Amino acid sequence: MECLIDLDEIELKVKSNPRYLAVIRALAVCAAEQVGFDSQNVEDLKLAIDEACSNVIRHAYKGETDKDIRVKFISRDGWFHVIVEDSGVKATPGCLRERSLDELCVGGLGLHFMKKAFQVIKFDDTNTTGNRLILSRKLKDQGQCTDNTGNGDE
Repeated sequence: MECLIDLDEIELKVKSNPRYLAVIRALAVCAAEQVGFDSQNVEDLKLAIDEACSNVIRHAYKGETDKDIRVKFISRDGWFHVIVEDSGVKATPGCLRERSLDELCVGGLGLHFMKKAFQVIKFDDTNTTGNRLILSRKLKDQGQCTDNTGNGDE
């Protein structure tokens, strides 16, 4: 698939039906390729964005399929940002936990995938309702991320 977009900022709004995750994944791949990420990083980014949107459906909307999910892809000032927004049940970031990769169970790997793909993961809690997740990665850094906490420490 050839991607013919000029990425500065693209916003996609879809309903919270899992069938639209394929559309989000396709745009994620297109955007990541457009800004120059290599194929492995494109796959990592796609998986992380898919997990973030799946979590919106599962947790914020409790499986409801008629709510809005907004995903923005922004390339600015040497950074690639993905913003996932919903109007569902507010997340409590301090309560989110990443399970050990040694645990054999379904689910719980979303944060792991996000930390692998993005250098900064931020929950913006300034809105009184809904959620706004900001995932950011430097464009010039194509290698493995070393700091995934978002605090700038190595």
